[in-house]
Amino acid sequence: MNPIFNLNNKNIIITGASSGIGRQCAIAFSQLGANVILIARNEERLKDTYNKLEKGNHLIISQDITKYDKLEQIIKYSVEKVGRISGFVHSAGIEMTLPLRSMQPSYYEKMFSLNVIAGFELAKIISKKRYLNEKGASFVFISSVMGILGQAGKIGYCASKGALISGGKAIALELAKKNIRVNCVLPGVVETEMTDKMFNNLPEESKETIMGMHPLGLGKPEDIVNACAFLLSDGSRWITGTNLIVDGGYSAR
Repeated sequence: MNPIFNLNNKNIIITGASSGIGRQCAIAFSQLGANVILIARNEERLKDTYNKLEKGNHLIISQDITKYDKLEQIIKYSVEKVGRISGFVHSAGIEMTLPLRSMQPSYYEKMFSLNVIAGFELAKIISKKRYLNEKGASFVFISSVMGILGQAGKIGYCASKGALISGGKAIALELAKKNIRVNCVLPGVVETEMTDKMFNNLPEESKETIMGMHPLGLGKPEDIVNACAFLLSDGSRWITGTNLIVDGGYSAR
């Protein structure tokens, strides 16, 4: 591999690291030479991810990141144990499939709290000089192609993922002076545990429709991870404020 695309000695924070895309990010980044700080609520699942990592100065932190008052303590501890931060991937998120008539304000609040606000709060804290690598950093928010296209029955989810896209662009402009790049990755439907739960609540006809909307088929976590690794690497040093769509052709229709 071209050395410019490795992650050697980069200290990278990953939320949602106990499953799905977040877990695969942790494993792949460790293989590319990074030290990874894994954050999620389930400590047992975090340990399972940790055991799959390549050797390095890694760290697991079991914490609900919607407890915003705990976030700076987490970052301070991570920097003390691993070193200043040079990468951040916000992969934690929840999905809800309900028609508009069934949505409640609390459902929107729950999705925005985890999908958006926690990620933005962590970006704010990591960007402080005392926590940031002196060479700068790269932040990646895992959004969704549904944040730009929309889908019936996913009003709250689409809204929260759209907020990541627009907010990410604004953060990119603010943090450029600190040499922090900020980008979003927009997956189509990827085969994860969250997707499995979604499919379990859908009729067979709906499942077939969703699969048929992806000309290249459903994605694998590693398809999204590869995009994240590129955006975290020095090979993307002139890329910020962008949306990298990785959707198997979903949005080409």
